[in-house]
Amino acid sequence: MHLTRTHTLAAAAAALVLLPAGIGSAHAVDAPAPGQQKDGHYSFAVIGDVPYGAEQVAAFPRWVDQINATPDLSFTVHVGDIKNGSSKCTNEYFSMIRTQFDRFTMPLVYTPGDNEWTDCHRTNNGTYDPLERLSTIRSMFFDHPGRTLGADTTVASQEAAGFPENVSFRRQGVDIATLHVVGSNDGTLPWPELGFTSPTAAQVAEEKARMDSAVAQVRSAFASARQRHDRAVALFLQADMFDPTYDVTWADNSAFQPLVRELVAQSDAFDGEVYLFNGDSHIYNSDRPLAAGSKWLGFYGVEGSAENLERVTVDGSNNNKDFLVVTVNRPGAEHVLSWQRIPYAS
Repeated sequence: MHLTRTHTLAAAAAALVLLPAGIGSAHAVDAPAPGQQKDGHYSFAVIGDVPYGAEQVAAFPRWVDQINATPDLSFTVHVGDIKNGSSKCTNEYFSMIRTQFDRFTMPLVYTPGDNEWTDCHRTNNGTYDPLERLSTIRSMFFDHPGRTLGADTTVASQEAAGFPENVSFRRQGVDIATLHVVGSNDGTLPWPELGFTSPTAAQVAEEKARMDSAVAQVRSAFASARQRHDRAVALFLQADMFDPTYDVTWADNSAFQPLVRELVAQSDAFDGEVYLFNGDSHIYNSDRPLAAGSKWLGFYGVEGSAENLERVTVDGSNNNKDFLVVTVNRPGAEHVLSWQRIPYAS
């Protein structure tokens, strides 16, 4: 874990550097903010698993205001789960969240979680078809592919491949990408309320295509980073593929195996630092789940290791009492990224 005080940074939405759209190539042109050093530093916020329940829904506008008022943030990333797992997946709720997202005065990058679509088959969620809810999430939150929520800024998108939620950009030596990878074994757990005791063919096909797109996004980010000799790659997703509360003998994480293998292969071939931010398990944690000797390497059947990958889980659910401010440090610092948890004002 790397903690630092919040620095005063000169950062603007216009400084987001783009990766070309599509699953394939990913080579960006550096475009630092006016008046900044090419290798300056900046900061951004990360939130997830919020708002959960009526009390947090009522507080969420205040929390958006607080993030907006935090000095010198360049953008915010929401790593998924915009509702809890026992509330209705209604269009009205989604519209309310979209309204709050649009209040961010900086670019907001959002990657979906399982609570807003794949878990919506549950009776207390409204017994929806999860694939219909996924389509609704895309139409309501990604209606302008290649544009951020909040302050409108261009980002690269996999929209051409059918995944507008997977976006990427590059800024001052850091390649940043979102991956639509969710809990519930990446959305492959059965939907018994809809009469299915095993994953449907459509469910399996959807997950495979989405996982393929996530793996391609990882390759694209690392290709850009290696070509430009960048300092770090930062990836954002909802699923906690390395939840420390799981028993390692629990075998339902197999859907994540292609991504874990790719993370090991790409990180091991990269000379810089790698950061993986996720939500899902709700309790702040920082570790190196793919370092040599980790139980997760054997769990996923992965050869090799990724000593340079650090994972960060943000607080969420009932622990959602703070947000993360991440600082991208200047070259020469001990680490490319450092961060601190900022309590929400009461």
